[in-house]
Amino acid sequence: MDPDGEDFCQKWTDISDEELNAAAIRDTLSAIKDDLWVAAAVADRFINDVELFRSMLETGLKRTEGAAERVQNSLVLQDTEDASAAPGQSSSSADDDVVSYFREEPSDARLCLIRSSLLDRKDRLDTFVEMCEASATSLDEVVSDVEWEDDPWVDATDAGPEQRQTVGSPPLPLSNFLASSLVDSACMLASQEAFGPLQVLFRRHLSSLWPFRFHILSYTPHHALPSSIQELLPKVDLSCDMEQQPSGEPWRAEPDWCELLRVQTALTAAGIFSRTYPPPLLVDESLEPMSSQGLASWYRQRAHDVLSTTGMVDVALLTVQHAISQGVPTLDELGEELILLSRLVYDAQATIEDGPDEDWTLDQWENMDSLDIIRSMLSHSSPETLVSDIRKLVIPYLFVLEARAERAGKPDPSLPSRLLSEYVLNSSLAMVARIFEESKPTLPPAQRLISDDEDMARFALACLYGSDSLDEWHLMSQIFECLPAWNIAPSDDDPEDAVEMTITSLGAFVTPTTARPRCLPSDLLLFFRPLPLAALSHALDILDVHLESGEIFSRWDVPAPLRWFLQSINDKSAQRTRAVRMARRLGANRQVHTQEDWEWLLEDMLKLARTGDNGLRGAFGLLSQVEILSIFLSGLLSTGQLDMAKTLLRSRKSALSLNDHIVEEMCMIASREFYDNASSGNYNFGDMKLAYDCLSIPPPSEAIVREQEFIEATSRIASFNVETRPGVPLSPIEIRLTKDRMSLVSRVLSSNSDAYKYKEVILELVDKFGFRGDAVARVKALAMITDTALQVEDFAYAFKTSEAMVEIVSQLCQSSELPSARLQEAKEVCWVSCFQLGRQIEFPDATKKLRLLGHSLEFCPPDRLPEILAAWRRLEKDDIEQQIERREDNSTRRNSAVSVTTRGSRARQPSTLPPSLASRLQNIHLPKSPLGIAEGAAIADTFSRVASKLPFAKSRPHSAWPEGKAPEQPQSEDGGWPSLDREEVSAQASRALQRGIGWLIGADE
Repeated sequence: MDPDGEDFCQKWTDISDEELNAAAIRDTLSAIKDDLWVAAAVADRFINDVELFRSMLETGLKRTEGAAERVQNSLVLQDTEDASAAPGQSSSSADDDVVSYFREEPSDARLCLIRSSLLDRKDRLDTFVEMCEASATSLDEVVSDVEWEDDPWVDATDAGPEQRQTVGSPPLPLSNFLASSLVDSACMLASQEAFGPLQVLFRRHLSSLWPFRFHILSYTPHHALPSSIQELLPKVDLSCDMEQQPSGEPWRAEPDWCELLRVQTALTAAGIFSRTYPPPLLVDESLEPMSSQGLASWYRQRAHDVLSTTGMVDVALLTVQHAISQGVPTLDELGEELILLSRLVYDAQATIEDGPDEDWTLDQWENMDSLDIIRSMLSHSSPETLVSDIRKLVIPYLFVLEARAERAGKPDPSLPSRLLSEYVLNSSLAMVARIFEESKPTLPPAQRLISDDEDMARFALACLYGSDSLDEWHLMSQIFECLPAWNIAPSDDDPEDAVEMTITSLGAFVTPTTARPRCLPSDLLLFFRPLPLAALSHALDILDVHLESGEIFSRWDVPAPLRWFLQSINDKSAQRTRAVRMARRLGANRQVHTQEDWEWLLEDMLKLARTGDNGLRGAFGLLSQVEILSIFLSGLLSTGQLDMAKTLLRSRKSALSLNDHIVEEMCMIASREFYDNASSGNYNFGDMKLAYDCLSIPPPSEAIVREQEFIEATSRIASFNVETRPGVPLSPIEIRLTKDRMSLVSRVLSSNSDAYKYKEVILELVDKFGFRGDAVARVKALAMITDTALQVEDFAYAFKTSEAMVEIVSQLCQSSELPSARLQEAKEVCWVSCFQLGRQIEFPDATKKLRLLGHSLEFCPPDRLPEILAAWRRLEKDDIEQQIERREDNSTRRNSAVSVTTRGSRARQPSTLPPSLASRLQNIHLPKSPLGIAEGAAIADTFSRVASKLPFAKSRPHSAWPEGKAPEQPQSEDGGWPSLDREEVSAQASRALQRGIGWLIGADE
């Protein structure tokens, strides 16, 4: 190469792509004389400017024309065969002459190779230009669609790839297109949804892309509409039942001589290798047309992929419809499924704000049960849209199912009605009511959703008796009003026993069991299905009665499911329980109700207890009118509206008419209920006042007076603040549950230090506790008062009370009306109480004490006489000694006026404080007696029994000694009884005199 040529070569190399222009190409390349260098330079350079690149290609092709001509002129070729050979034609061996020439002239061989490459690039350049035009055309169509849609929310930034391109803009850079393989470029165009340029590429280079058509289609987005790629989708040639192979439109009808296959083979044999494009990765070639069944499988898989990746049922449906229109077989059933699925997604769920609940797939749809599909279709229906949705969605689906069964050779005419009935049985009452409105017998048969009248009756019975609803009685009545009415006269063939048996068996059927905790509507339908027309008509009559009863229950806030009326039809206990709830519910909400409300309630309760003209009993049919009135009165009293109860009982217009005995019984029950629930025993307020006032409603009777006095006694105990434990007052229910009422008197006396002073109040309390006229009880009460006064050392009041007690016992002894056992009980209480007070050392009045011991001698049993006589003698001896001492003291005071010292009453008690009762008890001795040791043991046993059963736990102020620590007792001067000289008997006697005589009256410890 000459030096000038080298300079231009360097100049061409130094020119950048941005600085390159047509003049530079013309001036620089034309100055270089080396054709091979110029052709190679053009082949090595890629630029994105179409015109400049075309100019470069033309320059390079001109430089290669001479070499091609030289090769053809120097060789004797079979022009006819070569002209007819097509690109891609295979040859078994290379032509030896061509190979020899290429080996001898390698520069011409390279020029021929570069020429074939430049011709291919020229074809691609022309394709690229046409692709740009197709891209511009697609953009115009998109813009036109946007303008016609006039969508105010369209934003330029949200436009798709086609919308963002300018008119004539390339779908991809020219350099990339030229450097990549056609398969890779096609895949890229498919992924970018550049379907116009992709179709151009397929048309111009079909022979290169046809084997990879399915691979390229796999890059097409699944949301792309089939209409946009319809030229690319495979079709069926019906003449051969195979895939139709389209015809391409290459740029040159005849290939250049350098592009002949034998020439390319000769270049390879001569060691001149062509520059090939990188092969596509992981590409499956399909050189032969696919069968129609293979195309059907491909379209089916395409539809599955569309649904699984995008959930766009419409695109999947359009894909299948396009395949069917192109003759692809066995896709009709899939098309039906997609049509139904599209109605579910776009019609049934169109009202959902956030779109469908889930993305549906064909696998999910095909695996669903027919009933589940119907439920999905109607899952978002409202009562207003239910009927239209059934007609638009469900009925076509049922028609498809029936048609499929016929095509399969298994016709099932009952399939639509069976599926619809199953949906009805599991729907809400609002939906059922809407379906029944569109199935009225008055409508034309073609318009009715349920056309059979008997089926309507069975569905209604199953749905209503299987429902758990407690507040949808208007819907139940609405359903009942849509049912057919049959005028069937009773006949001898349908006896009443058969009807009752049907009702009884139905009640047993709906009763929960271990095996079936709840009776479903579908279960009830099995029961009603075999019933004949007459039985269905009678069942509807029963349903009418139950609906009316259910509305009454709901009105008074005691609702029950409809099947309860079947379960309780022969259960009197259940009916009574419901009647009690109904009578008491009116006042449970604490609202103010008028007399008219209560009279209305009574009227409804009596209505439920009557038997209708058709012989059907109401909900309270097993309860008599008296029972209903009694339950109503009990409920009225339980609310505390006693004045209203009096008004209704005394009104002649009122239906509340009961005899005095029942009124008294109901008032007693209500009073005791208020009493038991009262928190305070004071009968001036609260539940205790209601309990007391309840007893003023019936006429006075012995039982009423006795109950009133018991409430008064309870209120009296409450006024004494008797406590169960510290800080917790004694409740009324505890008072009622106390079996021994006299123990309550004991608790009053023991818990209040001054209570014993109110003798008349205590005796009145005993009378009101049910002991009125019981003299023995009064004796016990007086003994309790005496013992309490003795504990506080009020000896004067104790003596006075003892005298009253002795008087009562004396009267009892003179009377013959009292049984001997009761008389003996009163006498025992009396003598022990007198003996206890008479032996008190701290009681200074010896005369009164001797009197008390005399009463003890009068009433005590014979075996106790020695014991009392010993105390008498001791007291008499002490009294004589005291009288002598008093006389001596008086004489001393007369002789010594200045002495102010007063002797004590006992030389062995020098303390100024009075000696305690416990200490003085140690000096009690009995004189010698012919009684032996056995009698002494008996006396000890008496004191032991007294000490173990006395009711008072409160210790005395001055007479209690700790157990086991009493002082030692000195021996009696006259020897005494051996048993009384021992320490054990002394301690037992001390404790007996400390604790009282409660054991005699039955008081608990």
